[in-house]
Amino acid sequence: MPITGKPWYRILYIQVLIGVALGIGIGAFFPELGKSLKPLGDAFIKLVKMMIAPIIFCTVVHGIASMGDMKKLGRVGFKTLLYFEIVSTIALLIGLVVVNILRPGEGFNIDPASLDPALSIGYAQKAKGHSMVDFFLNIIPTTIFSPFFNGDLLQILFISIMMAFAISLMGERAKPILDVIDTTSKVFFNLMNIVVKFAPLGAFGAMGFTIGNYGLGALGKLLELMLGFYITSALFIFIVLGSISWWAGFSIFRYLSFIKEEILLVLGTSSSETALPGMMEKSIKLGCSPSTVGLVIPSGYSFNLDGTNIYLCMAAVFLAQATNTPLDLGQQITLLLVAMISSKGSSGVTGAGFITLAATLATVPSIPIESLSLLIGIDRFMSECRAITNLIGNGVATVVISRWEGELTKEQLNECLQK
Repeated sequence: MPITGKPWYRILYIQVLIGVALGIGIGAFFPELGKSLKPLGDAFIKLVKMMIAPIIFCTVVHGIASMGDMKKLGRVGFKTLLYFEIVSTIALLIGLVVVNILRPGEGFNIDPASLDPALSIGYAQKAKGHSMVDFFLNIIPTTIFSPFFNGDLLQILFISIMMAFAISLMGERAKPILDVIDTTSKVFFNLMNIVVKFAPLGAFGAMGFTIGNYGLGALGKLLELMLGFYITSALFIFIVLGSISWWAGFSIFRYLSFIKEEILLVLGTSSSETALPGMMEKSIKLGCSPSTVGLVIPSGYSFNLDGTNIYLCMAAVFLAQATNTPLDLGQQITLLLVAMISSKGSSGVTGAGFITLAATLATVPSIPIESLSLLIGIDRFMSECRAITNLIGNGVATVVISRWEGELTKEQLNECLQK
């Protein structure tokens, strides 16, 4: 560890790894004790979420209002949505292809009538009312302050962009306001740096609860789906995102090393939101402009969920295979198109990956909704992979859009990644 000049035990990602390992050990050998550690993970996630709204608001408002070029904002927004749609579609296609090749659900021969519908009905009910119309209407908050209380990322982004436009119209009179916002942003980032020091404790508690509650040995044949999902996500990261990174002039391996603390944080907490402030700060350190970072990363949490997209297709087809429900090519394409919409329509919903799957199955009635209960026991383990893939996808997107905009050169980027 000579690069940092710190003893190995003081390096954050090493501490997080130790926390995860200890959590697994406690959960496996002392499951009741592991279950009791849940408040540690919950408390850490709440601390981080407490900081997300003000950090996004300050970063986006200062970045856009200081830009002075509203045409650039529209151009960056268009490029971002175009990139998101292309890459998200590739993720869906990969999930669909792999699950048809591996066929992990084949041989289950589950009779849907034997499943308890009560286990899945709650998720199905939550999935209702999250149509695209509801999604767009939900972007507009009830009051200007309500997004800061409910933590809805898209509502915060909406308010931030509107506020940035209002400030930019003030011209020179806006400078004192921007100075205050910039200083406030630095205060919250410093506060975030303090909170992140508790990440090993949060990871320890979250992992202890997960293993203690669900166990390691009771997963049975469902491990095939988990393994297939993890392999598919890895292929997507190293081949698809790796190719995009190479095209943009940087190595995916160096980038993953650069954000290793954030990856381990997500691994320990199963929530990509815990790493959002850190990802924004590191993207700015790489040379991406604050306005691009503030636009791409928060919007990516709704429009660029690569891991969730892979999961949707694989899980839906898996349930069809497990219940011996035939799906022809046309039905699978329909499933893909529905997943493209429902993955965005569930933004901001707690447990979004599983609820989105319920919404997708509800529109493909040939797959029994009761079969959702098969996945409840392993969803926590799969959510970690979903969250990590989503995190990496949004990080790569931010760097690519910044390179596309000419905000940083290939040489500057690689110099930062090697530090």
